[in-house]
Amino acid sequence: MSTEREILAPTHLCDGRKLARSARGWSRAPKLRANLRGAWGRKKRWDYWCVITPQVIVTMVVADIDYAGLANCWVLDRSDQAQATAGVLRPLSRGISLPDQVCTGTVEVSDESFLLRIEETDEATRLMSTAVRSALGPISIDVTVAKPTDHESLNVVIPWSDRTFQFTSKQNTRPATGTVSVGDRTWAIGDGEDYAVEDLGRGIWPYSNRWNWAAASGRATDGRLIGLQFGGKWTEGTGYTENAVCIDGRLTKIHDELEWQYSWDDPMRPWKVRGENIDVELTPDFDRYDNTDLKIIKMEVHQCFGRWSGTIRGDDGDVATLDRIAGFAEEARNRW
Repeated sequence: MSTEREILAPTHLCDGRKLARSARGWSRAPKLRANLRGAWGRKKRWDYWCVITPQVIVTMVVADIDYAGLANCWVLDRSDQAQATAGVLRPLSRGISLPDQVCTGTVEVSDESFLLRIEETDEATRLMSTAVRSALGPISIDVTVAKPTDHESLNVVIPWSDRTFQFTSKQNTRPATGTVSVGDRTWAIGDGEDYAVEDLGRGIWPYSNRWNWAAASGRATDGRLIGLQFGGKWTEGTGYTENAVCIDGRLTKIHDELEWQYSWDDPMRPWKVRGENIDVELTPDFDRYDNTDLKIIKMEVHQCFGRWSGTIRGDDGDVATLDRIAGFAEEARNRW
């Protein structure tokens, strides 16, 4: 029987410099205030967004890892796999601040050639970024991600110990509308089933870590709106997972670790995720590989975008069949 506790009221993440007892658990909405203190160099904060459409993929991230901070946007033209990216890297995270009260307020990072802005309201999240130059020309992103009424998300604290822990909010199946342009290429967002995924993190991390993450949003063959949220490796042994499915806005928490099958050395092979009530497979069509090696700091990731197929079962007991819904899967290896 699962020992994961559902959090029903707002709470603080920390009690002094330790994980608060009241924060141990998961919730269907982001209720935590991430009042991180001390542990300089080990605190990690980020807001990451990924907007996926049949024509274009857009990601935006703002991160503060104490000794460095970054803001970045990335665009992939799915027709020819051309990529454009722009951003800034700031020593000691100068000028980069993410709110303790998650999913509120406005985050903005800018200089003379780059702007990234994430603006939260009760009704939506607005994602904006501009860059004077990239490999494909100037970048302009203006996308609004709706917050449907009573829409549920996965919010969970992963406790490695009283002093090392991570709060993560994973949100999917949120409709996206807006425009994206890079050079002479322009895309309208919202003409079809276009959705955004959020990964919001606040925590105090060990130096070396590895994780899996997978997400998807789309319609099952019977028309229900399905969101997949799977994680692995970094949660093992903690008693908590970041596994869930969202069906028509209602979250089903998966309390067990899932089985992942894929190849780090050949990431374009299918990625399979299985468990009780879960049997799905991603067929990748693009591998976004990144390797940052600064000796003391090293981050390496294969993020494979593609289509998920298979079956899932939610709390209602009904099986949902997925036939090539859009999403991704990744493995990240970090020393930071």
